[in-house]
Amino acid sequence: MTVADPALLTARIRATDIAHHMHPFTNHREMRNEGGPLVIARAKGSCLWDTEGKRFIDGMAGLWCVNLGYGRKELVEAAARQMHELPYYNTFFKTTTPVIAQLAADLAAIAPAGLDRVFFANSGSEANDTNIRLVRTYWKRLGQPRRRAIISRRYAYHGSTIGAASLTGLDSMHDIEGVPIPDIHHAPAPFWWAEGGAMAPEEHGLAAARGLEETIERLGPENVGAFIGEPVQGAGGVIVPPPGYWAEVQRICRKYDILLIADEVICGFGRTGNWFGSQTYDIVPDIVTVAKGLSSGYLPISGSLIGERLASVVMDGESRFPHGYTYSGHPAAAAVARETIAVMRRERLVERVRDDIGPYFQAGLATLLDHPLVGEVRGVGLMAAVELTRDKAARSEVTPVGSLATPVRNLCFKNGLVTRAVRDCLVFSPPLVISHAEVDELVEVLRSCIDEVA
Repeated sequence: MTVADPALLTARIRATDIAHHMHPFTNHREMRNEGGPLVIARAKGSCLWDTEGKRFIDGMAGLWCVNLGYGRKELVEAAARQMHELPYYNTFFKTTTPVIAQLAADLAAIAPAGLDRVFFANSGSEANDTNIRLVRTYWKRLGQPRRRAIISRRYAYHGSTIGAASLTGLDSMHDIEGVPIPDIHHAPAPFWWAEGGAMAPEEHGLAAARGLEETIERLGPENVGAFIGEPVQGAGGVIVPPPGYWAEVQRICRKYDILLIADEVICGFGRTGNWFGSQTYDIVPDIVTVAKGLSSGYLPISGSLIGERLASVVMDGESRFPHGYTYSGHPAAAAVARETIAVMRRERLVERVRDDIGPYFQAGLATLLDHPLVGEVRGVGLMAAVELTRDKAARSEVTPVGSLATPVRNLCFKNGLVTRAVRDCLVFSPPLVISHAEVDELVEVLRSCIDEVA
């Protein structure tokens, strides 16, 4: 559509969208009353532009995923080459393609030690649904079919399909009959700001881990198959585990012989300053969920990385694993994922997050702690949350919930900064290529918006 007037173009797109497009996680009546959606037209690096030319710093890297930033010709060219050579073929029925075999090897080379096999899917939700099936298949084939229960945590986010939404520990995702599905349970999260009371963060982390053990004992260890957790709980509010938490969780899982799933959909591919959050927190998982940063968000792809313990039972036994998706191992997505990993290696982006831009980003946000409405700044690498409160000393919950963070988020959008409100914190996960100057601008805009709400 070629329209000389950008405002007219925007109005036409909005009208078409309102007439035909059902958005995810959206109050459509509210959106219509506000005049329609924001229309993003182009992007470069860490910035976006709408149809009327307004620039935004993308403080969320899309949805925690555009790690390499926008406009990476290498990724576009990798997809084009693969589309010309082999645009699609499935990986069912003893068939593979060169690019998917090579991507599986690439992932094995950077994954936490021992995770040498990959089952591919298309989203984190699909991968976590796969994990439910992997866990239950594993225990059934070992002659322990009662080990069906999977324990997640409050505030967890593991996806929005029925299975993955059941693993998710947010009440808003359990709003329909039958969710959570049977045998999914939720233990406490190490969320010191909201639930730590008078305890020190480390003490609260150990108490949360003990809550996991209490959940196991209540269910009966003989009925529990796995525990799933994000190294840092991203969409739940960037909940950073206190020191000692993950060590205690792993001790408990070993004690009861429970499989450990690390959901690295957000934390993986450099976000925490290592290839995987498991490496940042010394987690030794049996399964790792990957997605988002695997292709820098350029094409849909995800996977479940598994080690020999599961592979020897699920893959190397006499029976087939009756599971899969039409697009498992899609060649074009795999080509983009391979090039994403190659770019990260060439540009040493993991090291950049760990040694340079990650510390700079965290230090910049920490300057907001002098603000009367900022109670806590927490984060690691290039993911962070700025917690707002009307009473810092008491760490009191804002009432009504969202009455601080949502107005700040709305002002941020008006002033050219993309962020996300979770309860009353603002969460951030900018591209790994964000510059120091862009971090400075992000912090400046955020401070001015908090000032205006104050």
